[in-house]
Amino acid sequence: MPAIISIENVAKVYASGLEALKPINLQIEKGEIFALLGPNGAGKTTLINIICGIVTASSGRVIADGHDIVIDYRAARAKIGLVPQELSTDSFETVWATVSFSRGLFGRAPNPKFIEGLLRDLSLLDKRSSRIMTLSGGMKRRVMIAKALSHEPEILFLDEPTAGVDVELRRDMWALVRALRDRGVTIILTTHYIEEAEEMADRVGVINKGALILVEGKQELMKKLGKKQLTLHLRTPIERVPAELASFGLELKAAGHDLVYTVDGANSIDISALLKRMSELSIVIKDLQTHQSSLEEIFVDLVSERA
Repeated sequence: MPAIISIENVAKVYASGLEALKPINLQIEKGEIFALLGPNGAGKTTLINIICGIVTASSGRVIADGHDIVIDYRAARAKIGLVPQELSTDSFETVWATVSFSRGLFGRAPNPKFIEGLLRDLSLLDKRSSRIMTLSGGMKRRVMIAKALSHEPEILFLDEPTAGVDVELRRDMWALVRALRDRGVTIILTTHYIEEAEEMADRVGVINKGALILVEGKQELMKKLGKKQLTLHLRTPIERVPAELASFGLELKAAGHDLVYTVDGANSIDISALLKRMSELSIVIKDLQTHQSSLEEIFVDLVSERA
């Protein structure tokens, strides 16, 4: 797929000398869901704000759907919708008015039918005449999403979109994001909820201390960096791993009651060969369980290694 966002050597250094972003190079493909993961202060929001024209980069350039975000700002910005972390909207306006006004800001002709459908998709239609100040936090978050989508952007940034919202809204958000992707919208998501990226993302980027330390397809990442683990619970504890099992790289745990067999995510566990060898050695297994690394475990390991 062609890149819809091209980030070339983008860096940000503030007047205080703080290096918020080290030079970053990244290509985001049209129609994908890209999850940007990183701890607080890693540079996620700074990078998004640069792409959206809110913060000026110290160096480098960004191309959004063929438009330079500095040279051709209006055309580039019209392609982008942004749902920021902070809730910021006119509390005295109605839902309908604020979403319609956002559409007009980008020079789009009024389209009541589109706005109505958008509010319906976000479960806001029955709140169309309500003032923003009367809405719950979750409903206000939905309004922010409606505003970002009001001008029908081809690129949508969701900066911590489900922070502080309930489980129901989070699931609704996931369904909406998938529906948008199915319609061809490119979605860039920053999140603290690792399961959000694991559930939805096509590719994952990990940013830490202003540096993009890894970009990988989600499945490839879990295969390459994840671990598969088989724990064998023994009927009778043993004092040491028999020499005949040395080739399996087993660990003895739980005071000799457990044998743990670990392989990289890219490899498979050869259970049959191991069980056959243990049977020959008269080592009796009471129970067994398997475990595979989650994206959260991979993320924590990556950030810890580069801390």
